[in-house]
Amino acid sequence: MDTMDYKILKCLMSNARNKASDISKEIHLSVSAVLERIRKMEKNDIIKNYTIIVDQKKLGNDMSALMEVSLEHPKFYETFTTSIKKNPNIVSCYYLTGDFDFILKVFCRSSDHLERIHREIKSLEGVSSTKTHFVLKDVKNVYSVIPEIDE
Repeated sequence: MDTMDYKILKCLMSNARNKASDISKEIHLSVSAVLERIRKMEKNDIIKNYTIIVDQKKLGNDMSALMEVSLEHPKFYETFTTSIKKNPNIVSCYYLTGDFDFILKVFCRSSDHLERIHREIKSLEGVSSTKTHFVLKDVKNVYSVIPEIDE
C-alpha cells in the first residue's frame, strides 16, 4: 500500500461507483494503473466488499437501537452469535470487554417490533441481561477508516 492506493480508497469510500476514469483524473494516475491497483487491493482482501447505504426510514425502519447483552458464561458464545447472525434486523454485533459481553445495533419498524426482537434475544440460551438504548439521531456513521498518509 502506498499513497496512491490510499487516495484510490478514499475516492471509492466517498462513492464505490466512482469510475476508474474519474478516480484517474482526481489522483493524476492513468486509468489502467487505477484499475490494476483496485484489482490488486481486491485480490489481497484490502477491499473486502462493495455495498450500498440505504435510508432506513425510507425502508420503513423508523427506529434504531443499541442493545448491550451479557451472557451467563462464555460457553454460550457460539449459540448466541449464530442466532444473532440469523436476525436480519441486527446489523452489527460487537464482542466487548467490560460490563456487557456484546453490543448490537438494531434497525426496526417500531417500538413494538423492537420489543419482539428484545424478547427473542432475552429468550436465547445463556443471555443473562440486556440494556437497550434508543438512537435519537445518527451524528456520524462511517464504515471504514482510511489513514492519512504523508506524501
